[in-house]
Amino acid sequence: MNESDIISATRNWVETVVVGLNFCPFAKRELAKGSVRFTVCEATNEAQLLQHLQHELQRLDDEPELETTLLIHPRALGDFLQYNDFLEEANGLLAVLDMEGVYQIASFHPHYQFAGTGQDDADNYTNRSPYPMLHLLREASLEVAINHYPNVDDIPERNIELTQKLGVQKMRALLASCLENSS
Repeated sequence: MNESDIISATRNWVETVVVGLNFCPFAKRELAKGSVRFTVCEATNEAQLLQHLQHELQRLDDEPELETTLLIHPRALGDFLQYNDFLEEANGLLAVLDMEGVYQIASFHPHYQFAGTGQDDADNYTNRSPYPMLHLLREASLEVAINHYPNVDDIPERNIELTQKLGVQKMRALLASCLENSS
């Protein structure tokens, strides 16, 4: 699993699942503009990942042409519960860096599981990705996009309904195809 294959699988997932199923109606535009940064972090532990996260947040500050970053970390936090616990630390870093309200961290993981769902429920595929990753978003840009999109609060429910309609087998196959088509 080299960096190129990891990025390719993640890009395939964004194009096929996130944009293709319209999970995020704002993603297509940024992908087309080339303002999405895909980066692989070689971290194997939480401390290294926090350092890399800080670096990527600083990069977003320094490079305003970048709209968003997908910080992919395939060697750290493969266990979803550990990953989920780490999100508190990641958000704590935003506070320490005085970047709360400037950036937001969205979470995606191959074993993502919402509270109150079963491990194999289709709902979870709205946040399942080929590899563990942190999605760094600019709050101001997100607010502008939300203000220009009707019924933005309906997006999560619509996505869940779609995954349930497609079913867990189809969602599993879509995710697997992103990995298979990456090399």
